[in-house]
Amino acid sequence: MAKLTQDELLAQFEELTLIELSEFVKAFEEKFDVTAAAPVAIAAAGGAAAPVEAAEEQDEFDVILDGPGDKKIQVIKEVRTLTSLGLKEAKDLVDTAGAVVLEKVTKEAAEKAKAALEGAGAKVTVK
Repeated sequence: MAKLTQDELLAQFEELTLIELSEFVKAFEEKFDVTAAAPVAIAAAGGAAAPVEAAEEQDEFDVILDGPGDKKIQVIKEVRTLTSLGLKEAKDLVDTAGAVVLEKVTKEAAEKAKAALEGAGAKVTVK
């Protein structure tokens, strides 16, 4: 098997859905007995551009689900409403700690999603 370059690997990851990428991370963690922390993954994806973005006013936000809370079913329903995912995909997303529900949305959309998810009982972070 030919060794893939870093750019080729990134191109392959770009084609994956969020659920597929989450499953890959789980398999990677099990195979190599490591843990991928969400802040490390975000920092690696941002690369050297992250300090420049911090200086500018942020106009794109990610809504991150920290935990489903006590009302998991209500949270799954809200995730389905926000993302139009199927039931299984939404459940898998809710079961994944630190999962990104929405990426690169406006501040208003991020705050609205956060309020809806917190209203359902979830713990949410907007970055």
